Amino acid sequence: MTSWRSWHRPLVLFAAAMAVMTVVSAVGLVADDRVLAGSAIWSKPLKFAVSFVVYALALAWMLTLVTRGRRAGWWAGTVVALSGLGEMVIITGQVIRGKRSHFNHATLFDETLFSVMGVTVAVLWVGTLVIAVLLLRARIADRAAAWAIRSGVLLALVGAGFGFLMTRPTPEQRAAGNLDTADVIGAHSVGVPDGGPSMPLTGWSTTGGDLRIPHFVGMHALQLLPLFLLASASLAARLPRLRDPRVRLRLVMVASGAYAALVALVTWQALRGQPLIHPDGATLGAAALIVAATGVCGYGALRSTSVPRTARTDADSGSAEREPAA
Repeated sequence: MTSWRSWHRPLVLFAAAMAVMTVVSAVGLVADDRVLAGSAIWSKPLKFAVSFVVYALALAWMLTLVTRGRRAGWWAGTVVALSGLGEMVIITGQVIRGKRSHFNHATLFDETLFSVMGVTVAVLWVGTLVIAVLLLRARIADRAAAWAIRSGVLLALVGAGFGFLMTRPTPEQRAAGNLDTADVIGAHSVGVPDGGPSMPLTGWSTTGGDLRIPHFVGMHALQLLPLFLLASASLAARLPRLRDPRVRLRLVMVASGAYAALVALVTWQALRGQPLIHPDGATLGAAALIVAATGVCGYGALRSTSVPRTARTDADSGSAEREPAA
């Protein structure tokens, strides 16, 4: 395993800055009792800072695995760090002003800040895409690790892309017919206004759909799929079957497919205006199918593998040597 000192330096520094921002935001939650759009005003920078810490560290490590186009990878990682930093500066600045950072069109200044933040998000997405392409071209010896890393970064791109859906006017905003003068255009929630009843910590709506859910689930495939592989490798000492690299590869493929299905499920649920914690029969049925398919495929992945071809060849040659000559 590569030393953390070889990780992408700008992304590591960005992660360190976001760790400091996490502490600052936590203090803000305690010391500042202001509420904005139904949530404590410092909750948004806190959630973004925590998310950026794990996102940046994951990319910083993954860039050590790039074997071709390392210079392009360095620049892509630096662009991700700078664009993320720019987004956090705007979010924090708006918190200090007591204003919304997202979807804010109340004044020309607020609208400009939101537009700039939209550019930083797009640049961050493109930077991550470049890293994903480089990882797809990289020569990673462990096939299970290669699959976990590549599927993780691709699903993260899908998850990040859901952020663009939130910037579109909602049907209710379109029906109001005043988009040119509206203070707010776009929303996290689907079917209900932002700022209503929500889940603790996450702030996800409990009365309607919420696009932040697939956004969150998709983006953090970047960390969770490699962690799944790491856990499988750690259990190999106790579970001999996991020592077979082919078994670990199949398990990672199953986990990647299940995770992609989960992203699709929570996206479908959110777009139908359905709260995560109040699924209907169709959602529960789809979830049951995913669980069943994952269980069956996982069982198949853990089954004993066939004898390697080299072993069969050696065994056949040994048998031939023992046979008497005709």
